[in-house]
This record gives sequence, C-alpha cells and structure tokens, in this order.
Amino acid sequence: MINLLIADDHPLYRDALRGALSLSLEDLELYEAEDFNQTVKLLESKEIDLLLLDLHMPGSGDLYGLIRIRKLFPDLPVAVVSGLEDPHIIAKVMKTGALGFIPKTVRASQIAGAVQSMLEGDIWLQSDIGDQLSEMDNNFSDLVDKVASLTPAQYKVLCCMRDGLLNKQIGFKLEIAEATVKAHVTAMFRKLGINNRSQAVLIASQLQLEPPAIDSQP
Repeated sequence: MINLLIADDHPLYRDALRGALSLSLEDLELYEAEDFNQTVKLLESKEIDLLLLDLHMPGSGDLYGLIRIRKLFPDLPVAVVSGLEDPHIIAKVMKTGALGFIPKTVRASQIAGAVQSMLEGDIWLQSDIGDQLSEMDNNFSDLVDKVASLTPAQYKVLCCMRDGLLNKQIGFKLEIAEATVKAHVTAMFRKLGINNRSQAVLIASQLQLEPPAIDSQP
C-alpha cells in the first residue's frame, strides 16, 4: 500500500490530483491537508511515503514550511507542487531538500509519472525546467540549516521584520508582549548569526517564493 499526502489549500486542485493519481497508481491510500498545521499532524500520525506540498497554503510561510518539514521528518520524501515556475525559485526549493518540483500546469499523466518516479527514489523535474536551473552556492544551504533552527514564533517575527514592522507593531500583530518580541529577536539573531534588522530582512527575503516586484521591496 502506498500512502500519499496531498497538502494544498485549494479543494478543487486536491480533487483533480486525487483523480489523476487514483486512476494511475494501484494500492494507493490518499490523505489530504489544507494547511500547514494539519499537514504536520497527519505526518505525525500516518506513515506517509510521499508528501505533495504546496508552500503557499496557510501556515507554511513559503520556504519555511519545507524547511520545517525537512527538520521534523528528515527521511520523508517531499515533492513541491506549485503554480510558480521561476527557475531560481525551483533551484531554492531543490536546494532546501525537495525530491521534486511539479508545476500545477503539467498534465495529469505527467503528475502520475512524476509521483511514481519519486516513489522509486528518483529526483523529478520537468526536463525544460531542469535545464534552466541556476547554480546556487553552498551559502543558501547554510542559510537553510540556520533557519531550520528557528521556532515558528521566531520565524513569524522575522517575517514581520521583513515587512518593516517595529517591535511594538510586531507584538500587536502577533498578540504578544513587546518583551516577548525582543526575546524572540535576540534568539533569532543568535541562531542566524546576525546582529541587525537589515541582515534579518535580507534573510527573510531570500526565503520568499514570489519573485520580487520591479522597484519594490521584496
């Protein structure tokens, strides 16, 4: 029996994916999650052979969701399923530890073939995408290791800093005391090996999946 988990907040896409996989794969048990917390709970309670993960679902925080799952379940094969097809973003996803990247634009038959390939332990990328992937140095892998040490609360504070919020504003948004925010910032700086907010903003921006808009802060 093959156990797959589809983690995506769009029910229509989950239904389409379920239909495509059910028609092509035998002895298949499919589970579904619509947000990051539900995904983690299912991974804790079920023996999953492959996770199909959409990083834009609630609670994921872009690449942080993949980083957290890789830390919590290091032996779990993960394939990212996304509507984004930017080669630089895909390179980041693969550098973070995904076994494959499946664009949501591919045909149902291709998805089934990709899943089968990854279940056999192979890395899967569309051939035209794989040929375009940019080379990334080891600095990004080092960054991923550091970010993996952050707690979800610390990562939320990091994202708020990326959005330009001050400690008082972060506390109001996250409904925590300003002193708690300061404690999170201190711990976060120590784990990331940085000492100012500008460095924190740069790191948070590197973990976003959306390409930066022209003439705007990423």
